[in-house]
Amino acid sequence: MRVIFLDSDILLDATLKRPGFILPALNIINLIQNRQVKAVTSSVVFVNVHYFLDRYDRSNKFTLLKELRSILSIINVSEEIIDLALKSGINDFEDAVQYYAAKNAKADVIITRNIKDYKESTIPVLTPEQFLRTL
Repeated sequence: MRVIFLDSDILLDATLKRPGFILPALNIINLIQNRQVKAVTSSVVFVNVHYFLDRYDRSNKFTLLKELRSILSIINVSEEIIDLALKSGINDFEDAVQYYAAKNAKADVIITRNIKDYKESTIPVLTPEQFLRTL
C-alpha cells in the first residue's frame, strides 16, 4: 500500500473548506478512509492545523482533529529530524522538517500545494490533483 505524507495545506483545504482546493483534498481523505492509501503527517502539521482551526473560530475543531487523527498516522518530529532540517540548506525550515519527517516515515510521495519548497526532495512531490491522476 502506498504511503502518502500530507502537508498542512491539504488538511487545511479539507477542514477549512477552501474554495478551489476542497474537492481534491476531500478525494484524498476519501482514499484514506477507504484504506486505498496509508496517510502520515508530522506532529508539526497536526499542531498547525489546530492553530488555523482555532484561529478561524471553529467550534468543531476537536471533532475535526479527532476525525483526522483516526485516519492519519502521526510522525513525531525528533531531534534527529530537526538536526537534519537545520543542516539541509532548505530555505523554508518548516518544509525541511516536513521533508525529513516524510523520509523518516518512508513515504512514497509528499502531497502539497507548495511544490517549489521541496526542490531538494528525493521523494516525489505532487499536488493533490497530480496525485489523484496517478491512481
